[in-house]
Order: sequence, then structure tokens, then C-alpha cells
Amino acid sequence: MISFIIFILILSILIVVHELGHFFMAKKMGVKVEEFSLGFGPKIFSKNINDTQYSVCAIIFGGFVKSAGDNLEEFKHRPYEYLSKSPGQRAGIVFAGPFLNYIMAFFCFWMIFFFGYPVPSTKIGKLTDGFGAQEAGIKEGDVITQIDGAAVEYWDQLQKFIYPKKEGETVELDILREGREYKIDVIIKEVESAQDILGLGRGRLGIGSSDEIVIEKQGLVKAFISGGERLFSLTRITYRAIFRILTGKISLKDSVTGPLGIFYITSHAARLGIIALLHLMGVLNVSLAIFNLMPIPVLDGGHILLLGIEKIKGDYLSPRVDKVVNQLGLSLILMLAVFIFYNDLVKFGIWDKIVKVFSQ
Repeated sequence: MISFIIFILILSILIVVHELGHFFMAKKMGVKVEEFSLGFGPKIFSKNINDTQYSVCAIIFGGFVKSAGDNLEEFKHRPYEYLSKSPGQRAGIVFAGPFLNYIMAFFCFWMIFFFGYPVPSTKIGKLTDGFGAQEAGIKEGDVITQIDGAAVEYWDQLQKFIYPKKEGETVELDILREGREYKIDVIIKEVESAQDILGLGRGRLGIGSSDEIVIEKQGLVKAFISGGERLFSLTRITYRAIFRILTGKISLKDSVTGPLGIFYITSHAARLGIIALLHLMGVLNVSLAIFNLMPIPVLDGGHILLLGIEKIKGDYLSPRVDKVVNQLGLSLILMLAVFIFYNDLVKFGIWDKIVKVFSQ
């Protein structure tokens, strides 16, 4: 029950942040907002404040901001209406939703680095046969303190040094073993995996981390920089993953998850503590922002694309064209949603349980 409440809370925060982006930018552009809703369907709560109706609805998987005059049927050419604004101004209102999710993600990562989060130390837990570390005499329990003269304290720092290395390159490791220091040269082996989201060969030493965990904590300014770096890295990985899905290099079913999958992930993160939940929220905000900016009608990116066409055309799109395009986009999103939901049922073993129940 607690996991479900946390899941609802995280999902609600994602939606509210997104819709607040649209809301604040609409207000800034002088557009009257008629309704701000969390969810769809029957209203559970509703209150009118300053000509805006704030609602909480029964189906929480979504939300919306309803602006005055946001379609041609309602548009009366009043200055406070959405369609009275230029295509550029309306694109700003649309873009503000994903952008605020992006800012929220950055804030989450910033706080994670500032308050500290658990990471593996550089203590070696296992060795892989046929790789440079074993051949060079590295042993389980050794602690790596430096790579090519640069100090390392955490496993992710070690990975950043090693991954870009090419086949046959040599790195000098400073090793702490039973209180004594050693310098050992290790030859890199490059491994390319079909499941590597980045699609890049990665340098390997042939070592794995131990169970030893340390807390990585940074000052406010350094955490700010690290938060930005994490946001950039995650964005780059996400776009590379989308490209590799579209080109068929990685499987869609292995790369996406929906509300059911997010619930399972949230349940696991909740057991790990607040920092894990904060990291999950950061990742979800980035994912929501990037997904919404895809150029598919009914998504924010699709609206921006249509506004670009309107700008070039010099006039509003006809209601008929707008309706057809959005129906096609909605159909695509619904098909994707059904596929993702079924994929989650299979991935988490629920589908097999359902089949067993009905086959008895």
C-alpha cells in the first residue's frame, strides 16, 4: 500500500510540474487559463480561483491546462485567448511543460549529489578470465586508488576513465593491497555489446565491483555542476537509445516501460530510500520531457511541429486537418500504450499468472 501511495505521489508530481510549465507560460503570455486539471474523468475535487478552475480527477494518469480560445470553434479573437497569440508565443507555452520537467530533473540530480548517495567503492570484487586485470596479477580485494596518476574514489569514476579506452591501450593502476601500494600496468580489452544503449565499444579491465559501498557527497557548487553533467549524460543516452530503437539496433520491448513497470521500479526504489526515489524522479522527468517533445501529434512536440507549419503557411490549420492529424497521433499513442502495457505484463511475469488462472 505504501509503495502504491509513493507511486501515485511521484506520478502526480511529474504531471503537476509538466502542467505548471504550460500554466505559468500561458499566464506570462497573457493567456487566460480556464482550467488546471490533474487527471481525467469524473472530478474528485474542484475549486475556482481567479477565473481558473483547479480540478483533481479520478483517472490520474495525465492532466491538462485548458486555455481560453484554444481551438477555432471557441476562438472569438479576444486578446487573452490562446489563438490570438503568435505561433512562436504558443510554441513557448507548449514547450514550457517539458522544459519544467527538465528543470525538475536537474534539481533532483543536484540534490542527490549534494546530500550524498551510495556508490560502490573502487575495491575489486571479481575478475573476468581472459582480460588484462587477471593477466597483470590484479587480485580480488585490491583497491584501485589511481589511474594514470589521477585519483579515484568511486567505481563510476573508474568507469569514466576506462570506458573510452581502446583495444590494446595500457593504463597504470595504483593498487592498495593489504596495506601496501603497487603500480601495475593493465592492457585494455574493448568489448562491444548488442545491448549497449550507446552502441559503442567500451574499454574493459575485466574487473567487477565488490559489495563495499561508500557515500559520494559534494559541495553545493560542485553538486550543481555534477547535476548538470548527469542531466546531459542521461539526455544523450536517451536520444541515442531512441535512435537505436528506430533503426532496429535494440529492441523496443526491452527498452520501454509504462505505469506498471514504473510501479515495480518505484516499489524497489522505495525500499532503497529517499535518494533512490529522488534519482527515479529525476530519470522520469527527463524521460517525460524527451517523450513529450517527440514530433507526434497530441504530444507537445507534435503541437510545436504543427505550429511551425502554421508559421510557414501564414494561417491557422483548418479544423478538419487539425482533427485528422490529432486523431492519427492519438491512435499511434494508444497503440503504443497497449503494447507497453502488454510488454510490462510479460516482463514482470503477470501475463503468465493470468494465463495459468484462466487455463485451470
